[in-house]
Formats: sequence, C-alpha cells, structure tokens
Amino acid sequence: MYCDLKVSITCQRINRMAELDEPDLVMEDGRVYRNPTEMKMSQIILPCHANHRKELSVGQLLKWMDSTACLSAERHAGCPCVTASVDDIHFEHTISVGQVVNIKAKVNRAFNSSMEVGIVVSCEDLYSNRHWKVCQAFATFVARRTGKDKVRPKVHLKQLVPYTHREKLEYSVAAERRRMRLLHVDIMKDLLSDTTFQTSISESVCEGQDDEEEVPSEKTRVESVELALPSHANHQVNTFGGQIMAWMENVATIAASRLCHAHPTLRTIDMFHFRGPSQVGDRVILQAIVNNTFKNSMEVGVCAQAYQGEEPLRHINSAFMTFEVLDEEGRPCLLPRIRPEPLDGKRRFLEAIARKKIRLDRKYIISCKHTEVPLSVPWDPINQVYLSYNNVFALKMLAARNNWVLSSKKNNVRLYTLEENQCLCVRVETEVNVPAARAFVLLSDLSRRPEWDKHYKQCKLILQVDDDVIYHVLAPSVREAGKAQDFILLASRRSPCDTGDPYVLAIRSVTLPTHPPTEDMNRGEMLCAGFTIYAVSENVSKISYYNQTNPDVLPYITTDIAGLSSSFCSIFFSCSKYLMDNRV
Repeated sequence: MYCDLKVSITCQRINRMAELDEPDLVMEDGRVYRNPTEMKMSQIILPCHANHRKELSVGQLLKWMDSTACLSAERHAGCPCVTASVDDIHFEHTISVGQVVNIKAKVNRAFNSSMEVGIVVSCEDLYSNRHWKVCQAFATFVARRTGKDKVRPKVHLKQLVPYTHREKLEYSVAAERRRMRLLHVDIMKDLLSDTTFQTSISESVCEGQDDEEEVPSEKTRVESVELALPSHANHQVNTFGGQIMAWMENVATIAASRLCHAHPTLRTIDMFHFRGPSQVGDRVILQAIVNNTFKNSMEVGVCAQAYQGEEPLRHINSAFMTFEVLDEEGRPCLLPRIRPEPLDGKRRFLEAIARKKIRLDRKYIISCKHTEVPLSVPWDPINQVYLSYNNVFALKMLAARNNWVLSSKKNNVRLYTLEENQCLCVRVETEVNVPAARAFVLLSDLSRRPEWDKHYKQCKLILQVDDDVIYHVLAPSVREAGKAQDFILLASRRSPCDTGDPYVLAIRSVTLPTHPPTEDMNRGEMLCAGFTIYAVSENVSKISYYNQTNPDVLPYITTDIAGLSSSFCSIFFSCSKYLMDNRV
C-alpha cells in the first residue's frame, strides 16, 4: 500500500465542521429532523446583563451556557444532572447591548453515567441581520439520582444514536476528547516535573530580569464572599455551576483590572473540573490573583471554596483565565511584569508558564489552520496527547466524508476517490474472514507491514507510550535512481469504545531530535492516514484504508484510478492473505 501521506491537520479549528450550519434533513414523513436532545436559548442583551462598556458580562454568558447545556443533558438522561467539567473556552468576539445571543446545546455522546454536551454560542444583530460565532465549548455532565432514588445504583445512561452526518462525527470524536480530559491533570504534572522544561523556565526568567518596573502580585489579590441563595440554585437545590463560574469571572476581572488599571477582556478559560457541589446556604469564598503576565496577556487564577457554620472549607472549583487589554483599535496592549510573592507566588508563576505551553500545544496542534504549522510537529511526552488526538480526529474527519466516488472495483476490493480543495483522497475497502479484533492487532503492528506492503521496505519501532507507537519507516524511491525515503510515524491505536464503533489506526508524521533527516534519504511527511476496522460479524471484518496524496506518490494513485494499474488491488490482496495466514 502507498506510503501514508498528508491530510490537513483539521479545518480552521478542530471542530470547525461542527460550527457550520448543516442543511435541514427532511425525513421520509416530510418532517425536518431535529436532534431530540437539542436545546436552544435566545436572549436579547439588556443593560442589566452588561458591564460598564455595554458588553455582555462573560459571567452572565457562562450562566446561560451552563443552563442550556444542563437542560440538554437532562432531556437525554431523564433525571437531574450536574456539571462535571468544561473544556477550554475561547471567546472570539464580545456581544453588545441590543444584540441577541443564541445558544444551542445538544448531547454528542453518552458514556456510563456521564455525557458530553456540545455548546455553540453565536451573536445576532437584529438591525443588520448579521450572525457570527462567539465561542464553542464541550461540557461534561453527570447524571445524579435524587431523593429515594439515591439508594439505587448510579445512573446508567441510554446510548445516543447519531442520525445526521455531523452527529456521527461528533459522536465518534467524543470518545477521543474524553480520553484527553482524563489525562489533563497528568499532563500538567509531567510538564512541571520535566527537568528540561524547568531549566528553560529558569533561563528565560533570568533573561527577562531587568530594570523594568514590576507589579507585586499581592496588589492584584481579590477575595470576595457570596451567600448561595435559592435564586442561585438549580432544581436540585445545588448552586448552579454557571453561577459559580460567573462569580469566579467577576473576581478574576477585578484582579486583572488591578494590574492594568483598565478594563480587561477575557479571552480564554482553561479546561477545568468541578471538585464538589455547593448548596443553598453555603458561604462561597472566591479568591483571585494574577499569576503571571506574558507581554500582551495575563493569567488570573481563581479558587472557589464553600462552607456552612463551623465546617471546614470545601474546594468547589479552580479556574485559570487569560485576559487581554485592548486599545481603541482593538489591538492588545503591553502589560507590566509581575513580581511573584515568595513560595506559593513563585509556584503559581511557574505553573502559569507551564499552562501557557499547554494552551499553545492545544491551540496550534489541535485547532489551528494547517497552513500555520509544520507538517511534522515535534513530538514530546507533554504534547503526545494532543498529537494523538489530532491524529485520530483527522482520520475520522476523512472517513466521515460522504461524497466518496467509486473509481474502481476488482473482485472484493473497491477503490474510492474524493477530490476536495485540489487534493485527491483515496479509500480502499474490502472484507476479510478475520475477526475485527485480530485484524486490528495485526494491522496496528507496523513493524510487520513490510510482510505484505511492497512500499514498506523496513519499519522499526522507536518508542511506545500507552496506545501510541513511533516508528522509523524506510520506503523505496518514487522515482528511478532517486534517493530512498524515510518517515518518522506516530501510530495512534484505538479500540472501540462501544458496540458498533470501529477499531482505528491513525498515522501521521512527527519529528524526533534523536532521528534527524539524513543526506542519503529524502525525509517524507504525512499528517494522517490509516485504517478503520468494523466487525461485520463475529468472524468477518470490513477494512477501510484512507489516504490523501501528495506529489511524490500521485503517479501511483492516478495510474490505478485511470485504470492503467491494479497495484492497489494486489497490495490489498496481499494484506488479506497476511491477515488470513495469521488469523489465529
């Protein structure tokens, strides 16, 4: 099979496909399909919702987002739900008084007792009829029993059945996002314990020390207390997660304002988790402080704790918010440096730098335009999760395309093509009498691929971390008398999360300092390709191979598509024979 080739990292953002309006789907009975979990909220922005600049308070927006998402989760669960976590939120635009904010939330996937809810916020100008996106978020909600039901086992949610093309894509990728959330805390710990990272921080801090005026971080400290009243509670008599977030945004804004003596604009809220509930009657203590500044932005850390009577403080939530100060033309202003207080202050200062690196990894590996980064992103243990996520997501995006055209068929092997944005994608598909689990084990071991693929001369394992493996692949030259090619490939292996899911093997290029390009080889690059394997029956699996071509191997592809060659067929026959010979 052809050497695995380039695929765009993603669209403009990792979930840009989900942000676009999908055409209405008309069902057989003539009704327009609507997701049964979808909830919508529309609010016109009044002065009571706005700050002194007549812009919608982000705290108020967070409350509305949380309420809409909670209603969607409860519609699917059929019982009360609580907010467990929210992924990164990046606010692209502000909303002014008189404009309308539209919030749409729907459940993307249900797991055991938790579910992912996708939230899209857009703004509407009633006078010009313009619409634009404000932000997108993914929240995790957990179903909870109440009253007498508490003695019963925890809720086991019914599975969600995706219907439209976009719902199937979000359903498929939700499991990969869940995996990334579960590893979020470990990523931070690993980065802070990395000696190379600690050394680079120390060097950069020393280089940055000059006579420039520094602001003591203590000057930005804010502490506020709120009494959780019935008006702040949900129908479970718990304080709404959105209300907690709104209070946290309020004190964070004050802390940021004390540093810059101007009105700051909230740009990003980092991924965070609720650590415990708050009830009516709680005193909620909110503390905020600027942890660090980065020329044009600052990170503010916020902590929410609660207590009643003489009980000890309970940790409710911690969040990290990034603010900017904009000039009259909307450009970020320079910010003063922070002088951290001893001990805890220095720890927060260093952790803020680590979180900035993680934010940049998430932004530029997961969600940026593919033209803005190198095709082969440097791999390290800290960004491994994001590279792996991107790898799997890109393959699933390609597999989810619904405009494939059958170009050739020979025996049981079918070759499909897809021309998009002047790129040629291919899909080769067949069925084999081998159980899907066994086929996955055999195909995911790339070190054995030379046994059946003549375009793989050699494949050596370099490194294995969990379900990700990095290989060094040698391939013959595409042109006569040319140099051989080599690749450094990251293979991300995923078993099905639920019945009906495929096995996935996604492959893309990475760079490793230990394996630089050499003069005697042409270093090839690919961003994503790979296999999906579905169980047709207990002993039969459907195997699909996906790839997007580049100029180096286009001649191989086009000869097959034009009917001048059947090399794709012979290689897949070899693959099928390899699987059959090793099925036990």
